[in-house]
Amino acid sequence: METETKNTVPMWLAVAITVVISLPFGLWLKEWSVPLWAAFIVWAEYFVLGGKPAGLKIMVPSYILGVIGAVLVLILMVEMQKLLPDPQLVSATDVAIGIAFFIGFCVLIYAMKFMPVTGGAGTLPFFNGISMGLATFFVGIYAAYGGMKVDDLLVPIVTGIPAILAGLLGGFLGWFNVTILFPRPVTKAVSGHQPAHV
Repeated sequence: METETKNTVPMWLAVAITVVISLPFGLWLKEWSVPLWAAFIVWAEYFVLGGKPAGLKIMVPSYILGVIGAVLVLILMVEMQKLLPDPQLVSATDVAIGIAFFIGFCVLIYAMKFMPVTGGAGTLPFFNGISMGLATFFVGIYAAYGGMKVDDLLVPIVTGIPAILAGLLGGFLGWFNVTILFPRPVTKAVSGHQPAHV
């Protein structure tokens, strides 16, 4: 006899329910709405890390550290744009942005070896946090997140907030999706007969 897990609710239905559960966070909260695209990416991460709550212990801190790292690099970028406002290759301040990103990401990625949760299974959520931190800055719609009117160095911090909230929502969606499958153990008989070799 072998035991395997079978879902009570089919995956297609659980995913549809989970998507509908997520919609209010992106549609109803007005200026505090969470970027659902970022939450859905983190939701997928939950499955990549095994689809079990234990994965959240790696995923959540790694992701948040990634967002914080992106925010710090963006702060460096804002400062570099002030120091080098004129040089450009194609568009305004592109030289300053390139220098800031080169220095910032060299330091950030090197620092991964000193962060206990960003290696191994934590690498994907860490890089995902970086990409979501950059994305919520560069899409431009989160610069006044929650109605906060800020400028200069605070813009990267403000745009990092929805990235972190989306990560937390995504972790919840992953957990919720698996939970509503209502997996149950099923015993399966194992045949003792071996197939004949021809």
